Amino acid sequence: MKTKKGFEVRNVCGENIVIAHGVENIDFTKVITLNESAAYIWKKVEGKEFTEEDMVDALMAEYEVGKEQAQADVKKLAASWIEAGLVEI
Repeated sequence: MKTKKGFEVRNVCGENIVIAHGVENIDFTKVITLNESAAYIWKKVEGKEFTEEDMVDALMAEYEVGKEQAQADVKKLAASWIEAGLVEI
């Protein structure tokens, strides 16, 4: 996977918001927010090729979470990023 160009995460009033740059990326029908751990993972993988395992490793390195829980969380997170069109497979 790779994060698509034109998206970045910014902290707006205490919320981690995915900001789209460029007309083709703008969809005003929804706002995508990330919790602290999802924003952390985004910043670790932004602009790079990565796998779900890379995301799990980043999560486990920063937070006290077991591998099984990290894998389950990352699976949901990756699926939501794919569904929202934030990453390329």
